[in-house]
Amino acid sequence: MKLKIETKKKYWVLLFLTVVIAAFLRFYQLGINPPALTWDEAAWGYNAYSIGINGQDEFGRFLPLDFLESFGDFKPPIYAYLDIIPVKIFGLNEFAARFPSALFGTLTVLLTFFLVRRIFQRSKNKELIALLSAFFLAISPWHILLSRAAFEANIATFFIIAGVWAFLAGIQDRRWYLIISAIFFALSFYTFNTARIVSPLLVLILTLAFRKELLIRKKETISALILGALIVFPIIGFLISPQAGLRFKEVNIFSDINVVKTANQEIANDQNAFWSKLIHNRRVLYSIQFVKHYFDNLNPNFLFIKGDGNPKFSTQDVGQMYIFDIVFFISGILFLFRKKEGNWWIIPLWLLIGIIPAATARETPHALRIETTLPTFQIFVAYGFIQLINKIEKYRKFIVYCLLLILSVNFVYFYHNYFSHYSHQYSGEWQYGYKESIDYVKSVENNFDYIQVTNALGRPYIYYLFYTKTNPDEFRKTADIQRDAFGFVTVKSFGKYIFPTDYNYSLSKTKKVLYINTPYKLPENIKIQKTFYLLNGQAVLVAYTI
Repeated sequence: MKLKIETKKKYWVLLFLTVVIAAFLRFYQLGINPPALTWDEAAWGYNAYSIGINGQDEFGRFLPLDFLESFGDFKPPIYAYLDIIPVKIFGLNEFAARFPSALFGTLTVLLTFFLVRRIFQRSKNKELIALLSAFFLAISPWHILLSRAAFEANIATFFIIAGVWAFLAGIQDRRWYLIISAIFFALSFYTFNTARIVSPLLVLILTLAFRKELLIRKKETISALILGALIVFPIIGFLISPQAGLRFKEVNIFSDINVVKTANQEIANDQNAFWSKLIHNRRVLYSIQFVKHYFDNLNPNFLFIKGDGNPKFSTQDVGQMYIFDIVFFISGILFLFRKKEGNWWIIPLWLLIGIIPAATARETPHALRIETTLPTFQIFVAYGFIQLINKIEKYRKFIVYCLLLILSVNFVYFYHNYFSHYSHQYSGEWQYGYKESIDYVKSVENNFDYIQVTNALGRPYIYYLFYTKTNPDEFRKTADIQRDAFGFVTVKSFGKYIFPTDYNYSLSKTKKVLYINTPYKLPENIKIQKTFYLLNGQAVLVAYTI
């Protein structure tokens, strides 16, 4: 008995250390690495700032629940609400904007331990599997990068994990946790569009698998169903609206007209034969595209070698996982299907479901869109690691130490690259230069009637709102806002700031104008006031007058 108690204490100590490591890797240099804010991050921060002042979002909607209108991308709103308190405490800055993602990323590591214990409740190795799963998630390049920027997908991942954990707790020994599960799953609808597909599918599978247990717990099940429905109800109208499908239409493979053109051409080549219409039917081609895009997200190069092609989601020289993980990931899958311990089937089904939304997008693989699959990858690795180690009888400790050394080398390589080189290599991918140019503008703007800013880096107005801490009421009073037929929002100007599609130099004939532009194809005879550089020394913006 004493040995068991001491073993439990050891696990709690190791869990605490794991969470501390996770917190460090997510909060260390959070305000300066990544080196700048994306426009979505700036939008989250400013909307939190605006709602925190008078309950209205950027465009004046009072306590919106269905969406935040942002650049025509109708965002689920919960991230902005979670960011209100950090912005109040730390001010409107990079650290505050990213705080919810880093916090929930850390909590996700902690929750993974309790989730895995529930999944393998009757396994003699449940604590060890749970601890290793949490640890592998804590040091995961994938999860670290997505926890260090204001990605709402990171919040969705937490809510989905919490929903599955509470569901299993409700089935196993704490009936009323079914209600908590319903709350978490329902809240995920307010976090990320992908969760609106993944959560219902997971709930459906869990309900079918545990239907007998749910029938025994009728009162708790009905209460959970009603509460979940009530929480989701305010956004039902939006979910069936044209605006909700706007982003999907923009990025999905089914709106790719080239597939239809290819199908028609192939049929024409076969003289419109009936069999050709079957083989080259556009539905068949779209299905093939879906399967291809689905398995792109399981590509070994993506998972273990290079990672996502977008530097926001990967350092480009380390995969979404480590090379160390390959053997244990594969063996984990094989051992799990062979041993079938506990509610093992949840893990592969969760992974398969989590990829479905991303498979409909044109851009694959995509680490952000499949983040809701985490921590299934890490659970497979942890399970495979333990099973393989248990098969070894001679020199077990030595082999374990050797394996941990290999993992340490993988981790140190990633850590050094990320915290020493990443910002300098990829500052341009993070719209670096806006903050520096705005700091300069604030110091001289009283000398000018207007500030004209290029759109070349994307969405400049939100950066000016963010870094000047513009009062939301003042913004709404002075803003020239245009909305096109597709719902996209363009802010042409507010106050003395102008954001033209094409530069208008005629204004400088009668007014004092400061121009902020990229250093390419500048007009002749300008007076350069200041040049702004990326961290690699490349010029990115120039301030000048005519």
